[in-house]
Amino acid sequence: MNKPLLSIITVCKNSERYIKMTIESVINQKMNDYEFIIIDGESSDKTLGIIQAYKNHISYFLSESDSGIAEAMNKGATAATGQYLMFLNSDDYLLDENTLESIKNNINNTKKDFHIFLVNFLYEDGRIITSLNHELGFLTNFKMGSCHQGQLVSRELFNQLGGFDESLGINFDYDLMLRAYRRSATSESYNVTVSVMRQVGISSKRDWPGFRQRYDEEKVIHKKNSPGLLMNIIYSVYWFLYIPYRYFRYLLIALNRRFIGNKTVKILQ
Repeated sequence: MNKPLLSIITVCKNSERYIKMTIESVINQKMNDYEFIIIDGESSDKTLGIIQAYKNHISYFLSESDSGIAEAMNKGATAATGQYLMFLNSDDYLLDENTLESIKNNINNTKKDFHIFLVNFLYEDGRIITSLNHELGFLTNFKMGSCHQGQLVSRELFNQLGGFDESLGINFDYDLMLRAYRRSATSESYNVTVSVMRQVGISSKRDWPGFRQRYDEEKVIHKKNSPGLLMNIIYSVYWFLYIPYRYFRYLLIALNRRFIGNKTVKILQ
């Protein structure tokens, strides 16, 4: 039996609000060279009932407790058989019914470790901002430069790297990319939007404590993946300058939200 091109992995817990749209965005695709895996963290709301209604369209389903999102995603990757893994969260969805066909046509049998596409951020006030789609490169030393909802990562490479670091709560996707970059992984980017990411999850917190939590975890990732003394020095200077810069930027955006409105905020973000 031929293995699918894509393994689409959705992890969820108490996701009754949006998971129906997530599932339908996958199963209504015109291209069917994929498998669909759902890992649930023992939901106590209506999530399991919603998933059950689509059981004939789901390739693999598991519901059990886990330590967090990274572990759940790793469980999905373990069950996967596709050439590439795509992680689509339970409050996100594929752009339209042609998305997977567009992905397949764009990568066109190109053998890369990462294929990186665009993602639309959908805010609760209706604003839409498109993500970056940077390939692996020097800037990966500092930031991710893309979103996992727009990435296809080679299952072979994912397994070689040992999957996501389950000790991380937010930036485990960036950690994986940085480890891949350190191993000279290959990548290609495409100016094609493939998914929509609602700004409602743990990584979407817009208050300063939320930002600071993400930055503190990025510092941990930099430290554990630093190749040597020179990079340690660069990281020290980077963080000495970056935190004050981000805090000033946060205050400026907050002031614009209060006195001017979201039109200016969109330009600043």
